This record gives sequence, structure tokens and C-alpha cells, in this order.
Amino acid sequence: MLEEIRVRNFAIIDQLELTFGEGLNVITGETGAGKSIIIDAVELLLGAKADPAMVRAGEERAVIEGVFRLSQGARLAVLLVLERENLLEDGGDHTVTIMREIRANGRSSARVGGVTVSIDVISEIGEFLVDVHGQSAHLSLLKSAAHLDLLDRYAGLMDARDALSMVVGRLTETRREIADLVENEAQLERRSARLRDELEEIEAAELQPDEEETLRSERQRLANSEQLARFTSETITLLYGDEVPGGQESAVDQLVQVAALMGKLKAIDASLQEEYDLAETTVAQVEELALSMRRYVDSIEHSPDRLDEVEERLELVNSLKRRFGAASIEEIFGYAERARAELEGIEHSAERLEALREQETGLLRHVGELSERISRARLAAARRLSDGIVNELADLRMEKAQFEVSIMQQEDPEGCYVGERRLAFTPIGIDQVEFMMSANPGEPLRPLAKVASGGEAARIMLALKRVLTQADQTPTLIFDEIDQGIGGRVGSVVGRKLWELTGEHQVLVVTHMAQLAGFADRHFRVFKQIDGGRTHTQIVSLESEEQRVEELAAMLGTINEPGVLSARELLHEARHQKGYGKREDPPAPLPLP
Repeated sequence: MLEEIRVRNFAIIDQLELTFGEGLNVITGETGAGKSIIIDAVELLLGAKADPAMVRAGEERAVIEGVFRLSQGARLAVLLVLERENLLEDGGDHTVTIMREIRANGRSSARVGGVTVSIDVISEIGEFLVDVHGQSAHLSLLKSAAHLDLLDRYAGLMDARDALSMVVGRLTETRREIADLVENEAQLERRSARLRDELEEIEAAELQPDEEETLRSERQRLANSEQLARFTSETITLLYGDEVPGGQESAVDQLVQVAALMGKLKAIDASLQEEYDLAETTVAQVEELALSMRRYVDSIEHSPDRLDEVEERLELVNSLKRRFGAASIEEIFGYAERARAELEGIEHSAERLEALREQETGLLRHVGELSERISRARLAAARRLSDGIVNELADLRMEKAQFEVSIMQQEDPEGCYVGERRLAFTPIGIDQVEFMMSANPGEPLRPLAKVASGGEAARIMLALKRVLTQADQTPTLIFDEIDQGIGGRVGSVVGRKLWELTGEHQVLVVTHMAQLAGFADRHFRVFKQIDGGRTHTQIVSLESEEQRVEELAAMLGTINEPGVLSARELLHEARHQKGYGKREDPPAPLPLP
């Protein structure tokens, strides 16, 4: 709610500080005293266009500052804006301070919590804080874009809308995937052809897991076959050859002699048994080595042709590794496995597309079912809303007014299925909602924003707010000129209805009607004062009953004893109705004359 407003050098206000309270705040005063200037100041805080003419004559700038206490309904929305704009302060989640400065040279600025922001930011914040109803306004209820939300909150459909929104989200994802498949069909075909070529190349190579290491070993042997043959022959000769260099005996012959000697030693000293066994074993192992080397020398191949084959095979392996970014044959196999999986997915894209289209149809039917249920609930709520507003308007001396909630749908060949029809839809349903009204007999129903202005519009807003009070989460409502064209008896009705709104809202009213002002929880009097040849607007809070009686008598136009008695009776009657009525369950309307 609006807690405080401070105004300096604005129009005929040189300096003014006001503290508003909960409930019904009423501002009264003589014509031209500046009552509506206060509303103009609030509208500037909410982002209204600044005019240099608003700066008090002779001053360089006008400054308006407002402190708003965040209600439960508005806190989250406002904090989201503050967080987005990096305006959050530690511990500052209960109030927000908005300041507007207008310079005589035509420039203006806005601040939130002392930080300069754009007008768009304070306008966005203001949408959640205040609705002003009068000649100019933040008339949110006149905006057709807001009507659907208001109707749905009135009907208690927000949870149903959330459920529908989730299904529409799934449908959107399904349609996006379908679009991707259709759009990328040619690209996928090229990709699949490439994958098939790569797989054919890998399969044609007939690679083996350990082939590369085997080939490298074979290449090493083939490239050094002459040295292998020479070294092996010399080894065999030394081990067990017919001719040992230098006329020496072969290694095998010498080891046989060693073993024979060890046998003789063992016969004398039995403790040398292990040494004798080792000598025998060594002879056997060396003989086996000699035989093995003879077999190996026979296997040595000296084939330039085979070497060329091995080199070509290794180059093929290396080429495949480079092409597929692999470090080994195993990684080439891994690439092939992934390519097969991708190719399978592409080759089954037609089946996937068909499955997605079936899924899309199912979701469209689900969206249609949920939307139709919501639409039926809206229709029922719209009738209740229309009846309630017509009754309220009758109490406000607009007995001939008609009100209707227009709910329309639009055909769409790509829309959701509702019976035999296909209808356009959004995440909140198939309906286009607009409040329609005719203020005078014989006039056709027209959009609410085109029907009335001034005091008549304010009364329409009051009727709407009365019926939609639970659905409307704007914490502060301001009504200016709501009493235009109504008599005193209806003024009491309007006063009581405004007071009853304070169960859900803070209400500020500018009025010239004593019958309405009698219902105030907090009463302010505006008056002009001339000082030094200049006119100043002053405002005082009427705290005592006598002060209020005096002001109400002045508003009735008779400050004599009968006028004072009438004012006192009016005030007591208002207190009586407030004492027996409940804001959330108001008493029956007073009869009209």
C-alpha cells in the first residue's frame, strides 16, 4: 500500500508530506484547492508522462517521492522486477521507494531506492502497486489483455490453467522436434550417405583388434631379415655347431663335459647333488635353445614383396586413424559403432516422425479437452460476474447499464481439437475474453474502454472492483471524481461500497460528497493558502470527530447548527453501517429514492 508521499514544488504545492493508512483514505476540499493534484503526483510515480509545466512557477525542479509497503499479493511480482534490475537491498523486501524528478528545462528522471532507472521500470512496478481510476488513469480493468486473468482468478481457474500450460509446453516441444526433422530431412540424407560410406570403408579394411602391433613386429623382422639370419647362425654355431671359431669345442659339448665332471664329484661328495642336477638341467636347456634357434633360422623370411604388403597395410591403418580421429584400431571400432547407431536413428527418422505426429495429435486432443473444460467454467463464471456487476451498477445509479463478458474462439486448421472443430489456443486456453458494456439504453455493447470516462468510468471501475475484489491483487485503489453526477443518497451507497473494498485493498478517494466522506477511516482536508502573494496548497489530517463534522458540514454547504447536526448524523450513520457491515460480506444495498 501507499504509506507516504512527499511532494515539493509541484503545481501549486510547494511542500507537502502525507502519511496514508490502511482502509479508506478520503481527501476533500474546496474546488481548485489541489485535491486532484495529489492524484497527479501519484500517477507520476507510476510512470505517467512528465510535463515541465508541472514544476511550480519560479522553481527549477519538482520532486515527488512515494514509499510503498509491499502486500503479500504484490511482493513477489515487484521483487522479481527489482532483482532483474539489480535494485534489491538487504532486508528491503517489505517496502519500495520511488522518486520522480521533473525539471523546468523539460528533463525528468526516476529512481527506485535511490538508483536511477528508466520510466519503463517504474511503470512496470507501478502496475503491481496501484490502480488509479478517474479522468486519467492506470485503468488496468479497461485493458482487454487483463480481462482473461481477472475472469480466471474470479472463477478460481489458475491451477487448471497451470495444468493446461504444462500440456501445451509438451506439445510445443513435440512440434519443435517435428519441425527439426522435416527441415533437416535433406541434411540428414546427406549425413546418412556419408555414414554408410565410412562404415563400408571400415568394414572393407577387415581390421583385427591387435593387427597393428602384429604388423609392426612383422615389419621389424622383414626389414632386418639379413641381420637376424646372420646372428642366429652364429648363435647356433657357438651352441652346437660343427665348426667353432678358434678350434674350440661348442658350448653344448663343453657343458656336457661339465655335467660329467659334476657326476664324478657327486659320487664322492653327495652334498653336491643339487649342483649336479643344475648342471644336467643346464645341458638340457642349452640343447633345447640350440634346437629352437635352428627352427627359428628356418623361419626367417627375406621377402621384399611381403615387406611392401606390410607397409601398405600399416599405411591403411594409419589413414583410417587420421580420418576418424582415432589413436588406435579400437577407437576406429568405437567410431564405427557410434556411426551405426546414428545411421540407425536417421534411417528410422521416418518412423520417429510418424510417432511424433501421432503424439502431436494426442496432445492436441488433450489440450482441447482441458481448454474446453476451462472454457465452460469461464462461461459460468462470466454469467455470475455479469449479474454481479449489473447489480452493483444499479446501486450506483446506472440502472440501465448492461454488462457482458464476451468469450470468443477462433478457428485454426493447426489448432487443438474441440469436438469437430479445430481452434486456436495459447497456454491459457482457447478463449479471447473482453468485458463489454452499454452505459445507456439503446446503446450497443462495446468494449469497456470505449464506453465511459470521468466519474462514470470511476463508478464502472468501482462496480468491477467490488465484484472482482478477490481476483484483483492490486493493493492500492485510487478513485478520483467517482461522485460525478450522483446525488447524496447514492453517495452513501458509494461510500459504503468503497469502504467494503478495504477488506482486500487500501482505498484512496478524492471526493466533494459528504455522504461518501463520512465512511473514511482516515480523512484529509485540502485547502489553499495565500502567503506573500503566492498560492500554496496545504493538507491536514482530520483527527477529531469535531474536525470531521466541521468539514462534512462545509461540504454540505451549511456550517450553521442544522448543517452541523446533519453532518454529525451523516457521520454516525456511516459508523453505524461500518459497525454492522463486513468488508468481506457487505450488507444489502440501501434503497434509492
